Amino acid sequence: MSLPADLFRQLDMMVEERGLPSRSQLIAELIRHALAEHEAVTRPEEMLAGTITLVYRGDRGRVRHQLAESQAEYLKEVISSQHVFLEDDQSMEVLLVQGPAARLNELCDALRAIRGVHQLQLVTTTALLPPLHEQEGAAAIGKSDGTARPRKSPAKEPAA
Repeated sequence: MSLPADLFRQLDMMVEERGLPSRSQLIAELIRHALAEHEAVTRPEEMLAGTITLVYRGDRGRVRHQLAESQAEYLKEVISSQHVFLEDDQSMEVLLVQGPAARLNELCDALRAIRGVHQLQLVTTTALLPPLHEQEGAAAIGKSDGTARPRKSPAKEPAA
């Protein structure tokens, strides 16, 4: 790969500033990020995992309520959230998300539309979270109506 001299110097400075062992590691990271962004744009049905980071002004009580309502509409996509209070009555919230790229972008649009949201960034990866519940295992121990029931622990032998 060949690069203009100025870009090459900037790349080396970034490698050094981040304390990375090589240019290759940085280039691979940048390529992975670009590929995930490309997937989200060109393949809207592609499943992606990632985070949505929001910064918003919390002095308007309605903002938190609207954020919660929006997230509730995307229960399948929002895996978890973390909230922290920042200075000057601002808040930061990080959502762990997974779902089709188009659906994640819809969620971002819904959150951006809330008055008081100042910043929002979606970062995705094509690597997915493992399934939280195995459907085949549930079917093997499921009731006749198809719902799963918890497994019982094996009975313990009384101590002699």
